[in-house]
Amino acid sequence: MSAGSVALVVTEETDMHPWDLYELGIAYAVFGRPQPDLADPWYDLWLCGQKTVETGPARGFSLRCDHDFDALARADTVIVPSVPEAVFTEGMPVDPDLIKGLRRAAESGARMVSLCMGAFALAEAGLLDGRRATAHWMHTEDLARRFPKVEIDDSVLYIDDGDVLTSAGMTAGLDLCLHLVRQDLGAHVANALARRMVVPTHRAGGQAQFIDLSVPVTDDESLAPVLQWATEHLHLPLSVNDLARRAGMSPRTFFRQVQSVTGTTPLQWLLNQRLAHAQSLLESTQLPIEQVSRHSGLGTAANLRRHFALHVGVTPTDYRRAFEGGVKREPVQT
Repeated sequence: MSAGSVALVVTEETDMHPWDLYELGIAYAVFGRPQPDLADPWYDLWLCGQKTVETGPARGFSLRCDHDFDALARADTVIVPSVPEAVFTEGMPVDPDLIKGLRRAAESGARMVSLCMGAFALAEAGLLDGRRATAHWMHTEDLARRFPKVEIDDSVLYIDDGDVLTSAGMTAGLDLCLHLVRQDLGAHVANALARRMVVPTHRAGGQAQFIDLSVPVTDDESLAPVLQWATEHLHLPLSVNDLARRAGMSPRTFFRQVQSVTGTTPLQWLLNQRLAHAQSLLESTQLPIEQVSRHSGLGTAANLRRHFALHVGVTPTDYRRAFEGGVKREPVQT
């Protein structure tokens, strides 16, 4: 198998944000550092931009690009990790030279990839028209409004549409980069690289992009104790009436208070905590699925699978498989 050349686009920006640098950095970490013990030759990475890109005084460094956007047409894979913030906040057009380079690369048969907001560049080049694509969930509404020919799906980590691939933000970009390595060099190489980078070996692209399952921080002295107690007793058949009684409130008052503090209903909050506990058990133990469901208060294995399909986007087994490299073997105490 051949790794080939990867053109990593560096857009001109007066003050890059941390997430821009993060996505640029993970692509460089995956494709730019030779791994001769995993595959030799490794990828040939090119930084492609207009000139030396200054990050601004707040960041204190610059990037030198040895290739311009004309080089994109000679690459096997083109990755756009970001665009200037004004593109997705103010509707500023993407650099026309970059758009021209992207179109030429696509016409030359390059595999086109965007990480997070890089999707705006692929969309403006017309490369996402009629295709299913994703980006960070905070900006997919703007992406859909500006580019109505693109089928936006903000519920997934990444989308592989053959010769065009897009990912959500931050860590989802790393998932997509490892997916590319898996395609090019095989699962054994991608898994070894993931272990080297201390990340899950494989998260399916269809996994949900954003799920807030954390316990909300609250200074409400009437709610904090009961919410904490509930998270410690998820295996019990808890009801809203039970929790309201423990909080010393009427069910109606408890409902309003929880919704005000957490932004969701008591039942949805409780379900989120059960799912979060189930995820933790799947990541850190080898308990059978039936016991995971029981310990998290979700009842049967079928119920756990149903909720995972609805709220996480993968099966409990697939979720566990993503963490197999770091699973602990200790049993859960009951």
